[in-house]
Amino acid sequence: MADTAVPLAKVERAGFVPGVAYALLAVAVLLAIARPWLPEVLVRVPDWMILPYEGWFQWFFDFLKDDLGLIHVTRAISAVLEWFLDATANLLYGKSRWPNIGPIPWTAIAAVAAVIGYGLGGWRLALLAGGTSVWVSLIGQWDLAMQTLSVIAVAAPAAFMIGLSLGILAWKSSRFEAIMRPTLAVLQTLPFFTYLLPAVIFFKVGPTAGCVATIVYAIPPMVLMTTLGLKKVPPEVVEAGLMSGSTRWQMLRHVYLPAARTEILVGVNQVIMLSLAMVVLTAFIGMPGLGAKLLALMNSLKLGRSFEIGVTIVLIAITLDRLSKAWIVKQPQHFMRGTPWWRRNQLLLVGIGLFIGLIIVAQFVQVADQLTRGQDLSMGSEIDDIIRGALANPTVDAATSWLRQVMITYILIPFRNAVLWLPSLSIILCLAAAGYAVGGRRSALLAGGFFAIVALTGWWDRAMITVYAVFSAVIIAMLIGLPLGILAARNKKWSEPILLVCDTAQTFPSFIYLIPAIMLFGVNDLSVIFAIVIFATVPLMRYTIEGIRNVPAELIEAAEMSGASRSQKLWKVQIPLALPTMAIGFNQAIMFAFFMVIIAAFIGTQDLGQELQKTLAGNQLGKNLVLGMCVALMALSFDHIIMRWSETRRKALGVA
Repeated sequence: MADTAVPLAKVERAGFVPGVAYALLAVAVLLAIARPWLPEVLVRVPDWMILPYEGWFQWFFDFLKDDLGLIHVTRAISAVLEWFLDATANLLYGKSRWPNIGPIPWTAIAAVAAVIGYGLGGWRLALLAGGTSVWVSLIGQWDLAMQTLSVIAVAAPAAFMIGLSLGILAWKSSRFEAIMRPTLAVLQTLPFFTYLLPAVIFFKVGPTAGCVATIVYAIPPMVLMTTLGLKKVPPEVVEAGLMSGSTRWQMLRHVYLPAARTEILVGVNQVIMLSLAMVVLTAFIGMPGLGAKLLALMNSLKLGRSFEIGVTIVLIAITLDRLSKAWIVKQPQHFMRGTPWWRRNQLLLVGIGLFIGLIIVAQFVQVADQLTRGQDLSMGSEIDDIIRGALANPTVDAATSWLRQVMITYILIPFRNAVLWLPSLSIILCLAAAGYAVGGRRSALLAGGFFAIVALTGWWDRAMITVYAVFSAVIIAMLIGLPLGILAARNKKWSEPILLVCDTAQTFPSFIYLIPAIMLFGVNDLSVIFAIVIFATVPLMRYTIEGIRNVPAELIEAAEMSGASRSQKLWKVQIPLALPTMAIGFNQAIMFAFFMVIIAAFIGTQDLGQELQKTLAGNQLGKNLVLGMCVALMALSFDHIIMRWSETRRKALGVA
């Protein structure tokens, strides 16, 4: 074991610059200790130093909107989007607009979904796709689901086309890629409320604004995966295309894009999932559908009906996820020359036949067309009664009351007060010290500088309440996720159910996590933390499993040959070598927590999310962007520190 420990000890020091980092940390600690005697300027940024970011942003967008006439361009785009949205709305749920031929009967859509599922993944996927459609109709949520999917049907293809085009440009031009990377990083860390208000101002309230916000939100992964896929095309494939005399367009169309098919389709999967997640959240700006209904029901604490809609959203998310993933792995099917057209397109013909046949049947059989309110099988009120009965159980009530009192009184509130008590400069220097330790001067300036900008906005206390909620949740998530991840990585009996839970939880729209939080703890800080914990535990478990499983077998064998026990192998070999991958999980948990804490503003918080939510009602675009910038900068600061540390450690381990 001595031979294994020596290189790992070197790894611990790799990239670490102790002198300046320790000095910055020491100053931060001294400032915290001397807090009662510090002048106010060192505790919080005084009012006269706060920069007027809100006015600057508001002036800039007013200039774009009014002086440059951008509002006329966006209104023209809005008219085009409305045309497409009217068409999908008419076909899916019967809005009286062009082409005036809808709605398509639910049975016809269910049959086509089942045929597509069979073509992509066999009978199991056919049952999932068709069964989800049947569930949505039987539970009385068909129109709501179609309102949601009618927007996704427009937003996802638009995000795909824009993302693909930008990805190709970034692959072609290193200068354009250098501009796109930080832009995409910021877009991926902005809270979703920041997307909503500009969409409302520049586009019309309702489905149009919701569609625009969804498109912008879903573009980044498509750009990144397209660029990655095109860069990974093997040189020999490119040489073969050039030797055949292909033009630049032919090379792109027939060589690069087919060779990058897997990565591009992974991007498509991410676009679809992000579109579904965002289109539910656009309920805050008048987007109809499942999200709006869920928001209304949760406002009135009708948790039974909320649970039903939550299950529907989850089933739709799982179905879309499985279908798109099956498309990724499915290879094109080839036929012998001379094979009849009907044989090459059997599934297509079956799908068309079922579609037309069920449309005809629906003209004569009412339940094949749509289920009325009296015919559905909704059990929302019964579920409400069950939930009330379970929560009224003395044992459950005593347990939740005790946990609520202990966590809020003795842990959460003291931690929040401690974070708020610390001087701004102390926290900024701590982050600068961490940045210097992992990446030198540049990382120190980035990590500390981002928080310094937050301090200069005047929203420091609200930002620190956000940080308190994020780190409280992530610490609890670590206490749950890391042991479960280690257990799953070392025990095959546990790995499958835990991975299944991870896969399922990743398809849940974020609103769903608020339901059990409200059910168990009411509306308070613990509910917010609990909702974030559920959301943030998943990446911690998944990356812990991946990190430990990917430790080279020869290193484990070497440890066994040196006489290491099972626990020694875990703590001296597997975990140290898995830490770079586990750090990615920790980073993802923090990013997820920042995302979720903004959504949790819905159930009552005092952080930036609550202020962001207020800006939607007040139409305060400048304030909205400043608050969104604060969340993004804090998330980027932690992201930079963790990912830089992970990268440094990977290089030290020789696995960069």
